Amino acid sequence: MQVRIKASKIKLTDAIANYINEKLEMVEKYLNHVKVLNCDFEIEKSIGSQHKGDIFRAEINLQVPGEILRVEKTESDLYKAIDKVKDHLTEVVKKYKEKKIEKRRV
Repeated sequence: MQVRIKASKIKLTDAIANYINEKLEMVEKYLNHVKVLNCDFEIEKSIGSQHKGDIFRAEINLQVPGEILRVEKTESDLYKAIDKVKDHLTEVVKKYKEKKIEKRRV
């Protein structure tokens, strides 16, 4: 799966890019026999309020036939945000596949 990574207000290091690719490989096993047209992964650092500090946002847009699966999570730690968005995407992909299988049975 080809992944385009965009970073806003944060420097995209090799370590971050490798971490993202590693997490998406875990999701990819659920996508067997599903043609992924595009996969965009965006990370962003935004300044929270005075007491919250930095806030990191991770977003994935996964374009599959007939749909765009979109997941977004925010967290105080970049790696936690990436983990949460990966976990949520896994659930969304499972539901998408179940829906496709159900349509075939009918």
